Amino acid sequence: MELITLIFLSSGLFLGWSLGANDAANVFGTAVATKMVRFRTAAIICTVMVIIGAVVSGSGASHTLGKLGSITALGGAFAVTLSAALTVYWMTKASIPVSTSQAIVGAIIGYNLFSNTVTDPSVLTKIVSTWILCPLLSAMVAVMLYRFVNFVLSHAKLGLFQLDSYTRVALILAGAFGSYSLGANNIANVMGVFVPQSPFNSFEVFDHTFSSTAQLFMLGGIAIGVGVFTYSKRVMLTVGNGLLTLTPVLAWVVVMAHSIVLFLFSSVTIKLWLESNGLWSFPLVPVSSSQAVIGAVIGIGLYRRQRIQWRIVARIVSGWVATPIISTVLCVLVLFVVKNLFQQQVV
Repeated sequence: MELITLIFLSSGLFLGWSLGANDAANVFGTAVATKMVRFRTAAIICTVMVIIGAVVSGSGASHTLGKLGSITALGGAFAVTLSAALTVYWMTKASIPVSTSQAIVGAIIGYNLFSNTVTDPSVLTKIVSTWILCPLLSAMVAVMLYRFVNFVLSHAKLGLFQLDSYTRVALILAGAFGSYSLGANNIANVMGVFVPQSPFNSFEVFDHTFSSTAQLFMLGGIAIGVGVFTYSKRVMLTVGNGLLTLTPVLAWVVVMAHSIVLFLFSSVTIKLWLESNGLWSFPLVPVSSSQAVIGAVIGIGLYRRQRIQWRIVARIVSGWVATPIISTVLCVLVLFVVKNLFQQQVV
């Protein structure tokens, strides 16, 4: 692999690190904040499952991003991912759980503006609509899960220690599922723009082809894992306790609701099954993990009539609004620098 290729791929690795630092909070934040799961245990499980999800199921959502903007120059892909990574990093420094999906979409729009490429309005509308649908759907799923859990617990008659033990295991399993869904859905944000220029060659492993795209996604998954270990704890505590005081059982409900929503937007199998039965299917779009978990928290809070910290909600929503705008502007600037200062082909 050429040195210049490694340098360009570094921006994708940086974005993966930023995603791990920020979005791992959405998977294990509630479990760690309620002290049901240790941070190190959460980080190990999250890293392993993110990598598996990225390699096994990561290709579905990446196609939609490709339709939003076809980036065929390695320099352009570098600028797009670097802009998104810097945006997410700055938000993470401020302990705001922002949307990596919004950051990469904003950067691609910046690329289209710089290259005078028309942004497909239908694809953009599909993606932006999920920014509204995702938290609403997550809130509804959370309420349904909460009612189901209440029904089960009212009939199970578990002792306090039994409930504590079962909840701990349930949180770990939910976190593992959530991490898989995060890798499957959001790896497109990290490495999706590099797929047309993947520097890897396919090879056979136990009669199974390990494609160049799968290798690229595995590399991105490892970068996410590094971000989880090195910088995610602070954001975990913000998501876990900042918006709403959660019991361990409520924490499980939030994580499961978030995980189910991410899985629905990344599963090719579910999409094909729904379409074959004449039903509406979920678009294969990299949705916001942050929006999913916060939608679930607010849904539970409203249903239970608990006090929600609306100031923190407003701060997070303002971050969601600012993210694609900042990323768009930053991408135009980075593309200008890469093209004119470093004399690299970006379009």
